[in-house]
Amino acid sequence: MSTSNGRTADFVILGAGVMGASIAFHLAKRRAGRIVVLEKDSVGQGASGRSSALVRMHYSFPPEVQLAVKSLEMFENWKELTGQQGEFHKTGFLRIVLQSETERLKSNVEMQQNHGVKVELLDRVELQKLEPEWNFDDVDVAAYEPGSGYGDGSCVANDFMAAARDLGVEYCRRTCGTGFLVNGDRVQGVITDQGELHASAVIVATGYWSKPLLEKAGVCLPIETEFHQVAILRNPPDMRRGSCACIDSITTTYFRSDGGDKTLVGDFYGERAVDPDHYPQRPTDEWLEEIIERTSKRIPKLQNAEMMRGVTGVYDMTPDSRPLLGELTAVRGLYVCAGFSGMGFKISPAIGLVMSELLLDGHGKTVDISAFQPNRFTEDAPICAEYEYQDD
Repeated sequence: MSTSNGRTADFVILGAGVMGASIAFHLAKRRAGRIVVLEKDSVGQGASGRSSALVRMHYSFPPEVQLAVKSLEMFENWKELTGQQGEFHKTGFLRIVLQSETERLKSNVEMQQNHGVKVELLDRVELQKLEPEWNFDDVDVAAYEPGSGYGDGSCVANDFMAAARDLGVEYCRRTCGTGFLVNGDRVQGVITDQGELHASAVIVATGYWSKPLLEKAGVCLPIETEFHQVAILRNPPDMRRGSCACIDSITTTYFRSDGGDKTLVGDFYGERAVDPDHYPQRPTDEWLEEIIERTSKRIPKLQNAEMMRGVTGVYDMTPDSRPLLGELTAVRGLYVCAGFSGMGFKISPAIGLVMSELLLDGHGKTVDISAFQPNRFTEDAPICAEYEYQDD
């Protein structure tokens, strides 16, 4: 613990979304000392509360697969882990790729199976039996995970924070980090709008706000914002309930059930360099028409779905679309956990675990996360999977 005058802590975590709350919980489970979480709003009210919250294990980079496998294990045992009921819905998950990338799909499925993923390849006939209302005319084979599905970002953040507070974590809502206390090349704490908090370890888990915040410590993160829109559709009365979640490269859409009688649909790409504090709060009519048309190519009955509401949000994108995890070499004791590029929710339980291991043991023990080091781009070491898809 820092011996500076004023309030002190062993670990200060900025951000109480799924990442910050997960880190706090796993540190507290290890009885790591005094842990303080600062949140400028309230738990899970940022990007976590706007997440589409797919739970799946289909990645092309092995460490991400390992993180997803460990996270699914936690989602399946949520009550035992956090003491909370949780909101994980097991619907199954399908990954559809371009026909030109079928061999990559097969190679990735083999790799995933070697890492403990329960996944299989289904041909067109088997896919039609699984989802009889979908159109698979342009699909030869897809990857199927029967144990995957979707969850709720706000619920996960709140459950982790509630469990962390039960273990002694101090949570400070409506407390905004405005800068850092730095002595030489080491962090000494955080400057907030409520005063200073001294600590020898500070973890920045504030999503797209991480970049402007860390610039105040002289660190420039390669994070760019990307605007995304999501639609919630009410299924027509004759549509089958509880379909699989799916990521579909052919239509460049993703979709999942939402409460049985609704479908959530989203897009792969969005406008870059948007202001994360000022962006449209509802999707445009033009986008809604387009996304329904594209998704209906896979699920024809959605053409007659009723538009219920839309959700918008911002991704924190990195150049290789993978997160930045670890200590910043320019300021020792200052750590970052950001840049998840729209794919963080599903691995957030394991991220908290491996970040706690990094902080307490010096490295990720459950999963090796060294490839995600924050300075990899300045060292010309971006992540590139062996069988990467063009839309990874």
